[in-house]
Amino acid sequence: MKQFIKSLIPPILLNTVQKMRNNKYGWKGNYITWQEAQNDSTGYDTDKILQTVKNSLLKVKNGDAVYERDSVIFDEIQYSWQLLTGLMFCAAKMEGGGLKVLDFGGSLGSTYYQNKKFLDKLDDVSWGIVEQKHFVDIGKKEFEDERLKFFYDVNECVKKEKSNILLLSSVLQYIEKPYELLDDILKNDFEYILIDRTPFTKYIEKIKLQIVPETIYEASYPCRFFDESKFVKYFSDAGYNLFEEFNALDGETDEYKFKGMILEKASV
Repeated sequence: MKQFIKSLIPPILLNTVQKMRNNKYGWKGNYITWQEAQNDSTGYDTDKILQTVKNSLLKVKNGDAVYERDSVIFDEIQYSWQLLTGLMFCAAKMEGGGLKVLDFGGSLGSTYYQNKKFLDKLDDVSWGIVEQKHFVDIGKKEFEDERLKFFYDVNECVKKEKSNILLLSSVLQYIEKPYELLDDILKNDFEYILIDRTPFTKYIEKIKLQIVPETIYEASYPCRFFDESKFVKYFSDAGYNLFEEFNALDGETDEYKFKGMILEKASV
């Protein structure tokens, strides 16, 4: 599991698909293998990225900013209402109306703070983030509280927090072997899986190079555009029913669209 965690990439905002379609940023090229795209990338495991994300989220935590997504500060919260609905749906289904979320690749708490106004209305919330080591180190030092916790390993989080809801938001596309990673994670038998901001190709599955605007920070890395039918079948074979699907905030083009899904364990 640790080798998978090391391959995690923090979620990155590239403004909107519409703005980036015709400039040098966004998703470029078509690569046969992940390694080919990796060879063309500048990398992502840098202190500059971490510090940029940390500084933005500290402003949110301290009340100096309203909302952050992928290190960018916004004047108002941009909710993924469908994701929030999924969270509230899960809470309604749980005994006592609580939430025990494992947010895999959740940065320093972006989704937690995005929805905190609503989460604060629930009596029992456990939000565990599993991330790269340097993110977890900062998370434990600067962001942890009685509800928000940071972990180096999925198994550690599940054991300590009894997590039964898996959140995958803007993360699977940055994993070299996402299905192998999922094989390992799903051994924990989550009752619900919430997926958001995940790109699906309208043609064949593709690997592209994602280039981040310099106004955010300089970085580029491989990004996978999934075959949706294969993606859904994987979870079906793993014992999950597709309860609902929705369009994500990142938008769509003629080639691909970003989507989210609410998956329910077949036995629930």
